[in-house]
Amino acid sequence: MDEQRYRVIGMTCGHCVGHVTEEVKQVPGVSDVIVDLSAHAVTVSGAPLDDRLIRAAIVEAGYEVAAAI
Repeated sequence: MDEQRYRVIGMTCGHCVGHVTEEVKQVPGVSDVIVDLSAHAVTVSGAPLDDRLIRAAIVEAGYEVAAAI
């Protein structure tokens, strides 16, 4: 199983966490999404993971991806 971590700009509350989680879980291959609001980080697990689609899902949720970490 692959794991990728992203720094996300703009998340400020539990609603943001839910919205990002919901969007990223829809990406094919994603089996788990963990959002750490205090670190502004999203960890995605699954196989295979498509970086482009995960980034697009975060943007679709209304946030900016600063970088993979």
